[in-house]
Amino acid sequence: MPYALQHNLYIRGTREQAAKQDFVASLRSYVLNDVANELRERYETQIEPAMEKAGKEASSGPEVHNALKPDPLFRLYSSIRYNTQEMVWRSVLRPLGENRAELGKKIDATTHGKTLGSLSIDPNLEIPRNVSAIDVHLAPGSYHREDPKAPWMAGAVYDHGFSVFSFGMMGENHDDIGQSMSQYIRHKYPEFQPKTIIDVGCTIGHNTCAWKQSFPDAHVTGLDVAPASLRYAHARAEAQGTAIDFKQANATALPYDDNSVDVVFSSMFLHELSVKDIRKFLSEANRVLRPGGLMLHMELPPNASLEPYDAFYLDWDAYYNNEPFYKAFRDQDIAGLCEEAGFGADKYLQFITPQYSMMPKEDYAQAIQQDHGFSDKTGRFADGIQWFGFGAWK
Repeated sequence: MPYALQHNLYIRGTREQAAKQDFVASLRSYVLNDVANELRERYETQIEPAMEKAGKEASSGPEVHNALKPDPLFRLYSSIRYNTQEMVWRSVLRPLGENRAELGKKIDATTHGKTLGSLSIDPNLEIPRNVSAIDVHLAPGSYHREDPKAPWMAGAVYDHGFSVFSFGMMGENHDDIGQSMSQYIRHKYPEFQPKTIIDVGCTIGHNTCAWKQSFPDAHVTGLDVAPASLRYAHARAEAQGTAIDFKQANATALPYDDNSVDVVFSSMFLHELSVKDIRKFLSEANRVLRPGGLMLHMELPPNASLEPYDAFYLDWDAYYNNEPFYKAFRDQDIAGLCEEAGFGADKYLQFITPQYSMMPKEDYAQAIQQDHGFSDKTGRFADGIQWFGFGAWK
């Protein structure tokens, strides 16, 4: 079931519209858990043994994918999953459209007059083609679409759609990744007290706000190329009483002086970039970080760290969810990328963390002391999600 988001910009719609959202969320949960488990069992008990009997072996994700393509269950799984992705967006477009005036008044009320944070839009910044050329995640108009009557609408669609998409697994304000990453750093490195934090590719600032909550004395800024998402992000943060500055900027040219930032963070963002742009971004992160600063990224784990079936499973989005750079990133040597960007090999870090917002807070500090290895729950929407973080100290 979707969470009722804990801010006053949340629009659920009529009882019928809410029921449709509940149905789509439940269907996504079913396909990503029940059907996915059946698909894995089919592969391990039927397809893989048949391949071994024929003297063949699937030693990589693409080989598992090719072995499964003819299978009716895989086709059913992919069809349902693709269609539910489109249904996610359709389930929120109508209630948002019908309540556009009401939502617009709420946004105006939170962003006019004295505000806790700020919003800076650069009219000369060109939207990069990795955003403008496709509907990323099958989201209609992607996340930058400009609606003259509601210039924040793309952000609202993302926020409400993500509530359905994640079926209650991402925290009450979609901020579990931000909470888990920032709280991991706060607990693991208590002597580190950052004063300047930037969240790159922040979309609606859901994880940006989490960093401010974890480090309330820090100046926190969310950066993105999409004005519509940033307008909504600004209103959303204000509605939560969180002081965040939002700025339109490209990750490949960060608007900061050398050695001026303590944390450069991103969440599920690198896989939206070409490898060329990833290298530019990581080099930019190294440039703007102060000595002793931290570059940290939350992503799905690299393919080299996973068994072939798990690599195939996580790469599904690269083929069927309008994420063309997804697999290319996960095929990279991420420690090597950090070193290429100028970070010392001895400064690299990576970790697995349980969900901070889904467990008793008093248990979290003890939980992160354990060695959580990669598993089929790393990054998957299933019971007991684990998040993968990596980066480097400067």
